[in-house]
Amino acid sequence: MTAQIINGKETAAQVRTELKNKIATLNSAPKLAIILVGNDDSSLIYVRNKQKAAAEIGIETELYHLPENTAEQTVWEIIDDCNRNTDVNGIIVQLPLPAHLNTHKIINRILPTKDVDGFHPYNTGMLHNNEKPYFIAATPLGIMKLIQQHCPNLSGKNVVLIGASLIVGRPLATLLLNQECTVSITHIHTRNIKELTQKADILVAACGVAKLVKADWIKPDSILIDVGINRDNGKICGDIDFDDVVDKAAAITPVPGGVGPMTIAMLLQNTYDAFLIQHSAL
Repeated sequence: MTAQIINGKETAAQVRTELKNKIATLNSAPKLAIILVGNDDSSLIYVRNKQKAAAEIGIETELYHLPENTAEQTVWEIIDDCNRNTDVNGIIVQLPLPAHLNTHKIINRILPTKDVDGFHPYNTGMLHNNEKPYFIAATPLGIMKLIQQHCPNLSGKNVVLIGASLIVGRPLATLLLNQECTVSITHIHTRNIKELTQKADILVAACGVAKLVKADWIKPDSILIDVGINRDNGKICGDIDFDDVVDKAAAITPVPGGVGPMTIAMLLQNTYDAFLIQHSAL
């Protein structure tokens, strides 16, 4: 039986429509400040996509596009200005930053109530304490929404994550633990990784290796979430070999059209929530 396709593009469109309707009732538009340092091609594309999606639902954006050699103090000053500006509801710093900039210090400069990427230590710490942070990182939040659409009761599920990044793997592991899952986090140094993935009820691949996960890596009727965006012979593909696993899994996200659209939708959701928080409505 062919796996059910978990359509992130469709779900993201529903989220954006709901947000657009809510934003239309506000007295003013939520505003997102985006800080981009340098001219990394992927970052430029991601920022344009975020701006386009925001404009379509009524969220204003202001882009601070800085030269590659910008001093850290300059980035701090822009963040400080945005923190003070009551018209700015959310602030994001497009990653990765140039090597001479300290990512942690820059992210930590953002007020937790404006940290719509969910990377500030306050927000990550509250998440790890199983308390309510102001914001949860957009990609893990979107993944959880897709998983719970297909499997509402996660208690006791065996979940394996391939990838331990601070942006996806670690916050997602915490979200799943908070839903009473049994979670294994694997990474480049994990031995016998296939033995772990073969036991997973839910497998999330976020390692950036094209078509790494094959049919013999997975348990029959498992749920597969593919976070990877790679190129294989010029074509976009994920970390999971879709064609190889599609007849064995119960459900799978496609690449493209799976997790990617949900990441932007959840960022917009966080920006709307930031507006409500700062206007004491949430």
